[in-house]
Amino acid sequence: MLRFNSKYFLFTIILFLVEVCIALFVHDSFVRPFFGDFLVVILVYCFIKSFLDISIVAASIVALLFSYFVETLQYLNIVEILGLQNSNLARTVIGTSFAWEDIVAYTLGIVFIFFLERKLASPNSTHRQPEI
Repeated sequence: MLRFNSKYFLFTIILFLVEVCIALFVHDSFVRPFFGDFLVVILVYCFIKSFLDISIVAASIVALLFSYFVETLQYLNIVEILGLQNSNLARTVIGTSFAWEDIVAYTLGIVFIFFLERKLASPNSTHRQPEI
């Protein structure tokens, strides 16, 4: 079950760097709040697939549930409960406010990755992936 996959790890690093750039330099009403959440669930998925040899479905479910869990913690004001309200890093990484739009973005990110992985695994694709 444990197996390092350098392809997914490379995607994880790239997505992490993109997320850092979004957090530091983008202050708009679409990319940072919506597209960043769309990408972060894909980052979590790639991180999982970097170290665990599990199916696309299992990794997708774990990544999505993790993202929903973090969003639920935001609803419960976990940053304040932990006394981290003055930490810009904690406020950026964990988030500070629940939004249904974030739930939609996470869901769309996983739907995207699921269909992308299935497409790459299809017999017509030049990039074969293991079957689920």
